[in-house]
Amino acid sequence: MAGLVNNLLVLCLVFQNICWGFRSPLSVFKRYKDTTRSLSSECLGSDRPVISLGLSDFALDIRMPGVTPKQSDTYLCMSVPLPVDNEAYVVDFKPHASMDTVHHMLLFGCNEPSSTESYWDCDEGTCKDKSNILYAWARNAPPTRLPKGVGFRVGGESGGRFFVLQVHYGDISAFRDKHKDCSGVTLHLTHQKQPLIAGMYLMMSVNTVIPPGEKVVDADIACHYKRFPMHLFAYRVHTHRLGKVVSGYRVRNGQWTLIGRQSPQLPQAFYPVEHPVDVSYDDILAARCVFSGEGRTTETHIGGTANDEMCNFYIMYYMEAKHAVSYMTCTQNINPEMFRSIPQEANIPIPVKSDMLKMTHGHHEDMKDTDKSSLLQQAEKEEEEILDQDFHIEEAVEWPGLDLKLGQVSGLALDAENNLVIFHRGDHVWDENSFDSRFVYQQRGLGPIEQNTILVLNPSNAKLLHALGKSLFYLPHGLSIDKNGNYWVTDVALHQVFKLGADDKEPLLILGVALQPGSDRNHFCQPTDVAVDPTTGSIYVSDGYCNSRIVQFSPNGLYVMQWGEETSSGTAKPGQFHIPHSLALIPDFSQLCVADRENGRIQCFRLETGKFVREIKHKSFGRELFAVSYVSGGLLFAVNGKPYPEQAEPVQGFVMNFSTGEIIDTFIPLRKSFEMPHDIVASEDRTVFVGDVHARAVWKFASTEKMEHRSVKKAGIEVQEIKESETIVEARLKNNPESTDPLKKQEKQHLVQQTSTGVSFVLVTTLLVVPVVVLLAILVFIRWRKTTVYGADGEHKLDSNSGRILGRLRGKGGGGLNLGNFFASHKGYSRKGFDRLSTEGSDQEKDEDDGTDSEEECSAPPPPPAPSSS
Repeated sequence: MAGLVNNLLVLCLVFQNICWGFRSPLSVFKRYKDTTRSLSSECLGSDRPVISLGLSDFALDIRMPGVTPKQSDTYLCMSVPLPVDNEAYVVDFKPHASMDTVHHMLLFGCNEPSSTESYWDCDEGTCKDKSNILYAWARNAPPTRLPKGVGFRVGGESGGRFFVLQVHYGDISAFRDKHKDCSGVTLHLTHQKQPLIAGMYLMMSVNTVIPPGEKVVDADIACHYKRFPMHLFAYRVHTHRLGKVVSGYRVRNGQWTLIGRQSPQLPQAFYPVEHPVDVSYDDILAARCVFSGEGRTTETHIGGTANDEMCNFYIMYYMEAKHAVSYMTCTQNINPEMFRSIPQEANIPIPVKSDMLKMTHGHHEDMKDTDKSSLLQQAEKEEEEILDQDFHIEEAVEWPGLDLKLGQVSGLALDAENNLVIFHRGDHVWDENSFDSRFVYQQRGLGPIEQNTILVLNPSNAKLLHALGKSLFYLPHGLSIDKNGNYWVTDVALHQVFKLGADDKEPLLILGVALQPGSDRNHFCQPTDVAVDPTTGSIYVSDGYCNSRIVQFSPNGLYVMQWGEETSSGTAKPGQFHIPHSLALIPDFSQLCVADRENGRIQCFRLETGKFVREIKHKSFGRELFAVSYVSGGLLFAVNGKPYPEQAEPVQGFVMNFSTGEIIDTFIPLRKSFEMPHDIVASEDRTVFVGDVHARAVWKFASTEKMEHRSVKKAGIEVQEIKESETIVEARLKNNPESTDPLKKQEKQHLVQQTSTGVSFVLVTTLLVVPVVVLLAILVFIRWRKTTVYGADGEHKLDSNSGRILGRLRGKGGGGLNLGNFFASHKGYSRKGFDRLSTEGSDQEKDEDDGTDSEEECSAPPPPPAPSSS
């Protein structure tokens, strides 16, 4: 009997070991367990910094250990050792920060941190040896993501063994309640060898002098590239306050190809290279920083203090693993004469709003309380926009707006209060009798539409708030609203564009000649949409059904330029259109994206020049893509058209990651069906409206992640809330026809990261209780058997043996470049304060990965041939 009990206890211990194996990978990472710090209880998830994601993958949680900064513009650093000895690869990043407390975060890789304390002032430095930036996050920055198959190599013989997190706390007014901050980032690492290795190329000027009062000063950098091919996928610019614009290029055979261009006064994150660039042996990498010495009374030199300047252009790249180099630098100008032919855009400053300047250079500047509150609310919105990319769009079936009696719905927009604005055709219909072969409207005898064509609705209950546009239009089409609340509309029958005030009966501005189609500077031919740049006021018109161009006008309606041409036979080329049908202005990237309807694609162009940047095209779009809409934070929404008879792609809505072009989600209505969805508009909380010209209806859709987001905001996550988030993910997978099995696995891994604390607690408790319950059940069964077979003696004998055994049990108790060291080696430059100032204003973040059957991926592809433009 004693042997039986011993065997049962051994079995229990085996079960318990299995449970611990499921509970946490800390049993594998013993070295890491020994060095784990005891963190503040306010830090959600900080007690389990390593999270198992399968046999080869794990997540590493890097968080500030509950700190309270004492003054504004404090830079604090902390380090975390890599929890494994062998080589691993960082393949994804998930930030945890709120811009009401954190200005920006940087993550470095190195072998020896500057301190062994749980955290320290970054003025002491980040690393004692070489360090390189792996990740950056800050307000308003687009997501940083690594292309598939790409990873930063860490550990082993050549990779860094420590991660150092630097957090810049700007305005500390948020710490008046003395709470502790646990901002940081979660890394997704894998032991699976990555075919492509990421690295950093730093271009910087070391000898630029900016004379006082000088209006324009250029700092130029250029080096020959003498290594194996590398592929560029992200860039970051950095100066201090005098920098106006920084641009980087690849120069090959005299041709300049843009890598990236940005104002250093905007959040200095790693922005995606908009059109992937490869660099080969003997190419030239060139960069220019434009400064202004206005307002200074003495010369300004390159250095690390607040009164100095810097000119840095960082490039993230990937290379084949066998040739990979983790970092490279360029600090010279091999050919000053070549900069005579640099593209003119490199000399044009990028406009920056005053509130962005305050956010970039620190939150503690004098601001009215109302202004500060407004900025913080906006920052919180954008943080929520970026942090939760895992969601699903579903119809809001309780919304009564679907039952409204409307004409053909041609345009939708949201005003400053997020009220829904509908542009419809009343009792007029566009059919085969509307135009002749020369596109002249044939139904003028009907007169203008007698109903109000512009309706303003409460987005929650569809109650009519305001109406206008009576007796003005014949065939409404496109609608947008500028930052001042003016309505901009197009009429395909009148061939005109109108600007209307919210309370004005007569147009404030009219472009085009009524009822006269044309293709010169003063005429349109069935213009489809209009967009207005909120910064410059420039007007962009997509023209249209019988022209194939985008026309730009000044804020007061003067012609500026145009671009585009009709699609030639065969494959549609960049800049060619077959009905440019809808416009989406992307202020975050200074781009204008066009729904190229009959070519079934989205084309994006630079606002300043009209230069083609990228194409987004997926097989699931089918042959037609009707409309596109952008939401600040990096989300792109679109709707396609009905499939042709031989096609299988359904008519549906799409949610895409703007940075990569990948499809995050698709959606269809539950009530009625899409017939010809004609326009789409989305708000920052991911509420989406779709207007259908044939169904004469407007659907409202909402993001099902809102429920999950509320639960994650709480300090603890209950079991029920975890189940809700699991249901959300499963709903998304079922409704996304383009998801693949590996990607489903990845999404579930992401879910584990998001709810690690709640899941770990429930899972560990359950798995520990199960073997105990099993053991007790077995003991009860044995006791019953002994009572019936052996009588009381057997029972006492079992109790005695068990008591002795239980009594015994109770009695047992990075590789990269350190800029501070670089400048310290140059005479006249002080290291003091450099590490802090050299990263001021840096930023960045990540969005979720998702599957797609795309024929042409817009994320940075691996080395194979360049994507087709079809």
